[in-house]
Amino acid sequence: MSETLDVVVIVGSLRKGSHTRRLANALAGVASASMQLEIVPIAELPLYNEDLEAETPPAWRAFRERVARCHAVLFATPEYNRSVPGALKNAIDVGSRPFGKSVWDKKPAAIVSASPGAIGAFGANHHLRQSLVFLNMPTLQQPEAYIGGVDKLLDANGAFVSEGTKKFCTAIMTTFEAWIRRNR
Repeated sequence: MSETLDVVVIVGSLRKGSHTRRLANALAGVASASMQLEIVPIAELPLYNEDLEAETPPAWRAFRERVARCHAVLFATPEYNRSVPGALKNAIDVGSRPFGKSVWDKKPAAIVSASPGAIGAFGANHHLRQSLVFLNMPTLQQPEAYIGGVDKLLDANGAFVSEGTKKFCTAIMTTFEAWIRRNR
């Protein structure tokens, strides 16, 4: 039997009723039993400021320790002004510091971007990819996951309303699992 993979999920949206968070939970629901996915909260991370490294905030320490332990990272992001939300960028910065001690280094990653709009947060997806290249995270290339119309793809309980969408999201997770195993 294959080793269970510990996958941290970073959701860029902080909103309680976030479509992106609902999608992340639905993705976890179609992942194989050999993947353990956990959404790691980012809302309480103080904004990155190198001066705070002298007395590292407990939230930074806990976040860094959790990400350091995982096998891989799934980023789920909405799009704000054709880029990633500030909270997501802050989480990336917190995890990448202090210089030379990035918790992201060599962690396999995947990006799923989502929007009620038609282009599925394409801009945010690609901006995030730029950061992940610098962070040395091998990032899944295919299938590309720009989920447009996300507000209509899940029911009130967070279940997929379309078999086609469920099939596509299952394929993303199956491919991501293989990617993790190849790149660990």
